[in-house]
Amino acid sequence: MHQITGLAMERRPLFHANLNVSVISLGTMTWGEQNTEAEAHAQLDWAMQHGINFVDTAEMYPVPPKAETGMRTETILGTWLAIPGNRQKIVLGTKIAGPGRRDWIRNGATSLTKANIIDACEGSLKRLQTDHIDLYQIHWPDRNVAAFGAWQFDSGKERESVPIIEQVEAMQTLIKDGKISGYGLSNESAWGTTMFCRAAEQLGAPKPAAIQNPYCLLNRVFEGDLAEVSYREQVPLLAYSPLGMGVLTGKYLNGAMPKGSRFQGYAEFGVRYRRALSMIAAEEYAALAKKYGVSLLELSIAFVTNKWFVGSAIIGATSVEQLRQIYNAHQTKVDPEAFKEIEAISARYLHPAA
Repeated sequence: MHQITGLAMERRPLFHANLNVSVISLGTMTWGEQNTEAEAHAQLDWAMQHGINFVDTAEMYPVPPKAETGMRTETILGTWLAIPGNRQKIVLGTKIAGPGRRDWIRNGATSLTKANIIDACEGSLKRLQTDHIDLYQIHWPDRNVAAFGAWQFDSGKERESVPIIEQVEAMQTLIKDGKISGYGLSNESAWGTTMFCRAAEQLGAPKPAAIQNPYCLLNRVFEGDLAEVSYREQVPLLAYSPLGMGVLTGKYLNGAMPKGSRFQGYAEFGVRYRRALSMIAAEEYAALAKKYGVSLLELSIAFVTNKWFVGSAIIGATSVEQLRQIYNAHQTKVDPEAFKEIEAISARYLHPAA
């Protein structure tokens, strides 16, 4: 286990990788686009000082993804990891891109074959300037699956895909070679997660240690079949977009569009969270928060981190000040009665950003 310095923060286990991660973790997808290397390093230093130990990145980052900036985020994180003493401070997670969405990644070799997974991992290790990754995640499935705001499975989009057992074989090899401690899934379905667990059992390999899917007040899809799989297979959720791409901080309420915000700068960013129904629901959650004497940010963070299936809430901040605000929000105690009233609002606006 890593020896973590700084203030204490609750740790939660990733059972199948023998890792413990902070309940609030640091996302990195703005580094190299909205954030400079110096700003990224400042966020990392602050996070370590305040007990945040899990840092999540991806070969595709920063966002919005494009060829001229792709893989820059891992490189920026790598220059911080290269500073003596820093690597042992964190639990390091990164992700391999799946097929079809970004053909400029690895010269288009994005199918999740065993060879491509191992090659992609080697590339990440070089950019990150480390000899091992703690949690190596599949960013999205190789096969046809509903994800990224789509919730209806479309059999008409079916295509050839790499067998799940081959993907697990690749992860098993990387674990045996000491390149990774464990592996995880992302944007995955209940069926897919179960099949990864069955393939692991067949091979005598570790099961996936985590699943990184969206989860927040505006998107509670995980609470269905995926929550059951999480429970029965011991695969906790790493919740991304716990603040609904910033909507649940309250900064976009009443039609506001803060200068320099992601929504203001990137028209294609977070479309599902910009829907009218998402904004209406956010307004109601803000009113509920006010009723209980907390901010919408505090209510939203507490909602996610108090769920039994959540291993960590991944926070993306563009400044240390934003990171501080989110950290402080996590320290706030929310009246349990507020969570009961959330259910009434959720029933009226079921998964508006799913």
